Amino acid sequence: MQTFPPALLEEWMRLYYFAVDADIGSSGVSDYSLAEVRALLGIGVEEMDAVVFHDSQTLGGPGVRRAAARRWAGGEVDRVMVTHGSTEAIFLLLNALLRPGDEVVVLDPVYPGLGDVVRAIGCRLVPWTLRPGNGWRPDLDELEDVVSPRTRMIVVNFPHNPTGATLTPGEQDALLAVAARAGAWLLWDGAFAELTYDAPPLPDPSGRYERAVSLGTLSKAYGLPGLRVGWCLAAPEVLERMTRVRDYTTLHLSPLVELIAERVIDGADRILEQKRAVARRNRRTVQRWMDEQGGAITWTLPAGGVCGFPRLHEVPDVEAFCHALAREQRVMLVPGTCFGWPGHARLGFGGSAGALEEGLGRLAEALRAAAAPALV
Repeated sequence: MQTFPPALLEEWMRLYYFAVDADIGSSGVSDYSLAEVRALLGIGVEEMDAVVFHDSQTLGGPGVRRAAARRWAGGEVDRVMVTHGSTEAIFLLLNALLRPGDEVVVLDPVYPGLGDVVRAIGCRLVPWTLRPGNGWRPDLDELEDVVSPRTRMIVVNFPHNPTGATLTPGEQDALLAVAARAGAWLLWDGAFAELTYDAPPLPDPSGRYERAVSLGTLSKAYGLPGLRVGWCLAAPEVLERMTRVRDYTTLHLSPLVELIAERVIDGADRILEQKRAVARRNRRTVQRWMDEQGGAITWTLPAGGVCGFPRLHEVPDVEAFCHALAREQRVMLVPGTCFGWPGHARLGFGGSAGALEEGLGRLAEALRAAAAPALV
């Protein structure tokens, strides 16, 4: 029987996500409405009315799997599984491939769901640490040091949540080579794979190394978290092992969800275009704001995604500060304790420009108030 550690990030979101005026802590872009998606993609009411609410298939309905295969898997439908967000894909994959006692190398910090499920299975975690003094840049030499012949899996998410760091193509090649030499599985969580700033998206690794498995989602860069659609790209035998876990959980997706997801994936560039433009503008807004704070808060400019992981230099207890910020200023910032890094906080900039500017303004006031006792 697995014992799951407290999901600190999800607990924080339950407390404050629906209770604030300005969300500058989330890691996704602003949400589309159904009307906006239908207008962008030309989904007619008659098309939705034709959906029959029968069961779907375990790996996903044929239409949505074909769409995902065309965009991400070179047309190879047998390498695609469609899931309830990438959260389900993470759970199914880790439970399919790992056993208690396995040695697993995991980024630190990392999106908590990746590390927590590994812990719940009873594996031994070995951290591959990203360091703020290095601009959160992944150190491939350090990865070589922590990977051993005992390593069962390497778990990464690039562009990285919460720091926004990513790899160069050469570094991705080196990562694949390290995994191959160890004979280890590589879990590549690409939730923000299609939202990068100064370099094109990295190639999907699942078609380049036979033990690589990549995950994606319509939640983060696409602005459709409520649709709850993710996917896993892997060898058919890996997907078969995942279905044996899914038989005891969700079974399959809704055919209505699959219809919308199929159309979204086929029209992905139209869906992404608006969100990419907003993300670029907002990233510049946050950088200007950071420059104005006199060193009280600093970050490394994210290379991808819509969140960064700043250090709050004059705040002795960042978690308590974030609680007060949410309750008194009605602004959500996620404390670094949710990621095991107490001096930092996750700052998200994927929402509307107005909400971002309002949230940053209130955050600046709270930072000045926190620093005031030191000035007396």
